Amino acid sequence: MTALADIYEEYAFLDGDDRYRLLIDLGKALPSMPDALKTDATLVRGCSASVWVYPVVDDDRLAFLADSNAAITKGIIALVLKTVDGKTASEIGQIDIEGALAPFDLKNQLSSNRTQGIPNMISLIRDTAARYA
Repeated sequence: MTALADIYEEYAFLDGDDRYRLLIDLGKALPSMPDALKTDATLVRGCSASVWVYPVVDDDRLAFLADSNAAITKGIIALVLKTVDGKTASEIGQIDIEGALAPFDLKNQLSSNRTQGIPNMISLIRDTAARYA
């Protein structure tokens, strides 16, 4: 996947429906998450769509597999994960994920149904990183 700054540059250039398509494309670019990992334990609570996030440790770096049953929501989790991509668990604990996502202005670009789970996605990532740190 592309760096967050590159994604924002494209996102800022687009409007309405094209921004939705960009988010959908980000979601499609996520690595496949096996169905066996889509359990109650990996489900993000408080999202209008089902979202699953599973941590994977790779060479001291914490990565996440993620999926959703809604295309735009899958794109949103892909965007959230892009903020922590390739970082160690302790580095993730120091990242201002909300600040990194602020330029995308998701709350004003998407319906409240689509954005209500973002804080829960971020919280799950932070909690997971804290356990691994």
